[in-house]
Amino acid sequence: MTLQILDKTTTISEQRFLLPGYYTWKEFEIIETLTADAGSLRITYLDGYIEFMTLGEEHENIKKIIAILMEAYLFEKGINFIPVGSATRRAKEKNASFEPDESYYIGEKKENPDLAIEINITSGSIDKLEKYKRFNITEVWFWENNQLSLYHLKNDNYEQINQSELLPDVDIDLLASCVLIPYIIDARTAFIKGTKK
Repeated sequence: MTLQILDKTTTISEQRFLLPGYYTWKEFEIIETLTADAGSLRITYLDGYIEFMTLGEEHENIKKIIAILMEAYLFEKGINFIPVGSATRRAKEKNASFEPDESYYIGEKKENPDLAIEINITSGSIDKLEKYKRFNITEVWFWENNQLSLYHLKNDNYEQINQSELLPDVDIDLLASCVLIPYIIDARTAFIKGTKK
């Protein structure tokens, strides 16, 4: 009998690191090219600052659960939407480049998505709302400390809100509690049942 030793697979947790110094757009593009093969590394650029983030399993799990629940809700309510996930928002003239965790056009496609969702397991150092403001994204939802914080763009600034103005019938507290249910089938069932009340 031959003994086989299996490679132990480990997952990394989310980590954020602000690169020291100030970088021009051209320098950012060079750094971006040099790190292009690092598949689980996300890079954000805003006003000369560069932040690196690794995507851990917890981050990806929560991101996916929120997407599943939100899309189930939109289907249930008959709301047309276009999911664009973490498509990069990038513009030299806006001095910004980043990827939301999830993003959606509600209704029809426009210049930029209406809703962006960002999962924060660890705190970052780049102004998270500023990058979204540069692209006029109507609402940004942040998942932090097992709850959702919502921001709506009004008069060129984000205001924190308790209830989505874009999707006013979404029960945010129910959504957050369902994200924490251990089994996805149970989470989806509870969320859809709660939306029918």
